[in-house]
Amino acid sequence: MTYLASAAFAAILISLATALYFMLKGGGADEQKPAKPGRMARALTFRIGFSVLLFICILVGWKLGYLHPTGIPSGK
Repeated sequence: MTYLASAAFAAILISLATALYFMLKGGGADEQKPAKPGRMARALTFRIGFSVLLFICILVGWKLGYLHPTGIPSGK
């Protein structure tokens, strides 16, 4: 479960870096070939999908007992 969560987190960061690249690359007037529209939006959409997948994996792992919360103990 740790590897799956780590892979999802890495995919989130890679997708965010890709969106940043497409945003900075842009489609300036001095370029020979204009940038394809929607590439940044698609990268950000993948980031949202990976974030939702990571959240669901954390919830399922907690429900199945693979992950245990730490921190403030419950009121006993």
